[in-house]
Amino acid sequence: MSERKLIDRKGRIAKKLRISVTDRCNFACLFCMPEKDKISWIEQEEILTFEEIGRVARILAGLGIEKIRVTGGEPLLRPGLESLVGDLCRIEGVRSVDMTTNGWFLEQKAESLRRAGLRGVTVSLHSLRSDRFKQISGVDALPRVLKGIDRALDVGLRPVKVNSVAIRGFNSDELLELVEYARERRMAIRFIEFMPLDGLGIWSGDRVVSGKEIIERVSARYPTFSKGRGSAETSSLWEFEDGKGEIGLITPMSDPFCDDCDRLRLTADGKLLSCLFDTEYHDIRSLVRGGASDAEVADLILKAVWKKPDGVGYMPWVKDGWAKPRNMNAIGG
Repeated sequence: MSERKLIDRKGRIAKKLRISVTDRCNFACLFCMPEKDKISWIEQEEILTFEEIGRVARILAGLGIEKIRVTGGEPLLRPGLESLVGDLCRIEGVRSVDMTTNGWFLEQKAESLRRAGLRGVTVSLHSLRSDRFKQISGVDALPRVLKGIDRALDVGLRPVKVNSVAIRGFNSDELLELVEYARERRMAIRFIEFMPLDGLGIWSGDRVVSGKEIIERVSARYPTFSKGRGSAETSSLWEFEDGKGEIGLITPMSDPFCDDCDRLRLTADGKLLSCLFDTEYHDIRSLVRGGASDAEVADLILKAVWKKPDGVGYMPWVKDGWAKPRNMNAIGG
């Protein structure tokens, strides 16, 4: 198995895996799943167990996956997640395990996650104003999230990053405030262009704050120099000239990075997505629970990856043509 590679028709080779451990979230972000009372949650019996996740991750590692990111929904809603983190960290060939979280449980969980082997954590932070944070996330939780970030830094999780989706008319006037918050803590901040994956259907081109606009505004206050974008990385990086951290720009709309994408996604109910905009959900769970061998599971994975879509950069029709996608909470971000 180790000689086979997760390669697609464009010659891209997958090295990174995002694992959604639950579709549930205690927030209701306006661009993800704002109407929680209307969400059809995945049935509990359909959610992969930790053992099943571990098995699929080992198979994928045998095919070349080197980095794993644990996501949700909100991953820390899953009880005992530290045990899964520990298991993933022990898989041969896996070089790092990180997590993306909304930060609600981070203050209480950061230390145990660090002990389990978690390397770093990325926290979603779209505003530093309590009223606006509540408007965007659906929860009055800003002080708690900020305490969680500080705790993650205190216990030695590295890197600790904050992600912020820049949406014109919602938080685009806070770019400099968010940058200063990160700079004070020597943290990296990543701004993400608003994609047509929103739960309310509010996406439009004029709501997108482009990476070019963001860096121009930030650099006018805090001089920066470009570090470029590493191969298969989502962020183009800019370092502050005074050495106080860095800013990353994730630009799927204005400057897509699909041509060297090396990511796969495993949903909480065991579907493999070769692309965030994939319309085909490859059912791994049925094989795992149906007695298939590791080789048979690997065969399905290899075939799924081979059919990976070209990417959003080749989908100008995606807003209208991508019929009824899953909410982001069920994809894993």
